[in-house]
Amino acid sequence: MKAAFYDRQGGPEVLTIGELPDAEPGHGQVRVKVAVSGLNPTDLKTRGGFAGAPMPFPKIVPHQDGAGTIDKVGPGISPNRIGERVWMYKAQTGQPFGTAAEYITLPSKHAVRLGDNASFEVGASLGIAAITAHRCLFADGDIRGRRVLVQGGAGAVGTAAILLAKWAGAEVAATVSRDEQAKVARAAGADLIINRKTDDIPGAIKTWTEGRGVDRIVDVDMAANIDTDIACLAPSGVVTAYATEDPQVRLSMPFLKTMFGGYAFRFVFFYSIPEEAFRLAVKDVSACVDVGAYKPAIGLKVPLDNIAEAHAAQNSGSVVGKILVEI
Repeated sequence: MKAAFYDRQGGPEVLTIGELPDAEPGHGQVRVKVAVSGLNPTDLKTRGGFAGAPMPFPKIVPHQDGAGTIDKVGPGISPNRIGERVWMYKAQTGQPFGTAAEYITLPSKHAVRLGDNASFEVGASLGIAAITAHRCLFADGDIRGRRVLVQGGAGAVGTAAILLAKWAGAEVAATVSRDEQAKVARAAGADLIINRKTDDIPGAIKTWTEGRGVDRIVDVDMAANIDTDIACLAPSGVVTAYATEDPQVRLSMPFLKTMFGGYAFRFVFFYSIPEEAFRLAVKDVSACVDVGAYKPAIGLKVPLDNIAEAHAAQNSGSVVGKILVEI
């Protein structure tokens, strides 16, 4: 099978295109003929050795997310799954080969039925972004009728959070830093767009909520935004952080103000989400997709031969929207 892989850490230049033995499903696994592979920041961090992490395997086919069609099943899996269109998550978790290849084998439960009306591009955009956003939004209860602020509303998780929050019946404000990002957040359904560089974020939120504040904040950079977040929260509000670019960053906050407000702070790391929360996220994300409410922005799509271009674009932050690789 044709695949992209690397055998040492570094920049996009370490990626090689070549032939590898065809994947064969083991017990409890399915084999998926990959149509589209989804790129995420975590893929770059593994490739680059973020925070000093070593190569987990001698050779790695990258990418955790993707979509395609099951063409073979291993022992213990019903042959009725053959021919099923699926989206994948945790595809490269615990194994060296991810979705940047013509075929991948993975546990059957990590290949989720993709509705007939959803494209493979949508399917490849789910995975890490949608499940992370779901955990950020719903870990502390139902959000129907609530007010949500998404800090970084045009990023992959930020856009997913807007889409899922609107599907769940919440009102959503989103911060952006430029016009292209505003268009993406607005298209996802954000009710209020705030420019974090030029606007008074707490002032805009207080006006929007008639002084009460928001019930949930999904934040791409809590360490930098903590004072703004606290100023935007309603009583007993929750801030959830899911990312950092600095592995050494430390977080400080005013103790009395946060205690008096009854605020809570949650941290979400995709790979440590509880299994029950994964199951709920997969169920809800699929339901959102099935009714046509999940419409991510696709910022760049390249063929497998150009995967290094996709990784460089993801690293630069110049592309607004999901970056996908066609297999």
